[in-house]
Amino acid sequence: MTLPSIDWNHLWQETLARKDAHLHDPKFWDKRAPEFTRHATASDYIGQFMRIMNPEPHWTVLDVGSGAGTLAVPLAPSVKAITAIDSSKVMLSLLDKRCGENGIGNITAINGRWEDDWDELGIPVHDVAIASRSLIMDDLREAVLKLESRARKRVYISTLVDDGPYDRKVIEAAGRDFFLGADYTLVYNLLRQLGIYANIAFTVNARQQMYKDPDDALNSMRWMIYEMTPDEENRLREYLSATLIRENGHWRMPYRRIERWAVIWWEKEL
Repeated sequence: MTLPSIDWNHLWQETLARKDAHLHDPKFWDKRAPEFTRHATASDYIGQFMRIMNPEPHWTVLDVGSGAGTLAVPLAPSVKAITAIDSSKVMLSLLDKRCGENGIGNITAINGRWEDDWDELGIPVHDVAIASRSLIMDDLREAVLKLESRARKRVYISTLVDDGPYDRKVIEAAGRDFFLGADYTLVYNLLRQLGIYANIAFTVNARQQMYKDPDDALNSMRWMIYEMTPDEENRLREYLSATLIRENGHWRMPYRRIERWAVIWWEKEL
């Protein structure tokens, strides 16, 4: 098999189906919205992404899979206008609340998915299109072409590196097999196959989360184990009881995790 003949889109579909099929369901994100928003804003990912992006004040920006404004809210003061798309109505409700709290008036929210007809949703062409940690769709090729079609100047994508935000020790302690997700190598190779010469940089965060108690730790990890069974919960509880370290009135895991995300971007060729 030669590199040009590899179907990177098919490999993406196989990997996503094996590991992250439930992420397609807006109800999953509706339920997880408050916790996800707290988690997403706790690291330096946002600052690192913004430094890579280096936004310009005249830009109009399309943020696909915006969540509750993980990037849109901090980005809003630095650009002209943002259109934020997300499949979860709860996420967009939280975004609206955050805009109100921060006096932000240049974000337009649209409830929509990658698979929707963006013309019917009324999504115009922007200067820049972003998909930040939101590549959750079956057809990656179509998604890339959609982003391309809505960007005049530049496209930014960020996606998994290695284990991403998942802690494989926690997942395996619950009795589940850990599978690597569809990481940036698939995305980059698909882009090259499409004739896109992309740049790449990495955000790096050393994660050492503190918990109020073992129950708080377990609840903070539930999202990693979709539809955790009572037996799996008992295994994880036993693991945390034996593993967590108490320090200054809080609890932590005995190791730090390095979480990386690949930020891939390219200029539109005229």
